[in-house]
Formats: sequence, C-alpha cells, structure tokens
Amino acid sequence: MIIRDIILPSDLTYVQDILESTGMFHDFEIATALDICREGLSDGPDSGYFFLFIEEEKHHPIGFAIYGPVPCTKKRYDLYWIGVHQNHRGKGLGKELLKICEDNIRLSGGKRIYIETSTREDYSLTQQFYLKNGYHIESVLNDFYEDGDGKIIFSKRFP
Repeated sequence: MIIRDIILPSDLTYVQDILESTGMFHDFEIATALDICREGLSDGPDSGYFFLFIEEEKHHPIGFAIYGPVPCTKKRYDLYWIGVHQNHRGKGLGKELLKICEDNIRLSGGKRIYIETSTREDYSLTQQFYLKNGYHIESVLNDFYEDGDGKIIFSKRFP
C-alpha cells in the first residue's frame, strides 16, 4: 500500500467513486466532499484541509481522509471525511488512515480531534469503528440533519 498526502486533480474522480461505492451518502454530501477537494487543489495548505490517500497502485486511491484545524480554536482538529471503497472494506485501511491522521495531528501539536457522523442505523458500523479506535461520544444532537437523523460528535484527546 502507498500512502500519499498530496491531492491531485485526478483524485476527484476517485473520491466520488469511493463515496458512491458505500451507498451511504446523498449526492449533495458527495458534492460537498468534492468542493473541499477542489479547494484543497486551488489553495493548498491555505485551504485548511489536509489530505491522505491510500493506494494499491500509484495514483489510484482506494481510500482517503480529509482533516484540518478547527477555526477559532487552539490545537483542535476535525476529521471531515474518511472513506474506503466498498470493495476494500474490512482490511484495516480505514484504521490505518485514521491512525496516520492522528499521528499527523499530534506531530503538528494538536490536542484533540472531533468527528461527526449520523445517528442513522446504517451508520452503526461507522459509530462502532470510532468507539473501537478510542473515541468517545461527546454529544448527540437529535434530528440534526433531518427528522430522525441526528448527529453524533465523537472526540479523542491526545496527551
């Protein structure tokens, strides 16, 4: 596996394919992820977004993560997106991406990371993934995204 921390124009196609393969995201959510990628391409680190891609072969991502500092905070970070193509799930790639994000955040002086996800039943594996990786539930906002679909905010503190 190859890990890459630079976004390339071709990554937009792969990010879309990865997110669509999960069957969990609405079109507008995928469009938002692609907008973030475009911003990262145009503004680089000034965008406030950092990217990781995991590849089987050069420049062919099968998983990705996007994270960055939370504006107006000290040493707090958000994990905005993490995704692994459906054909490659269950191989520990998401865990590897998460660990690299955490390591990078720690190396940059980050003290805490936040992750938001849905309370929907089809997100139960995602919720368990974060709990198994040492995150705890910071808050639940009921009916946040829409009626019946709340937001769970996970966090992890770094020493």
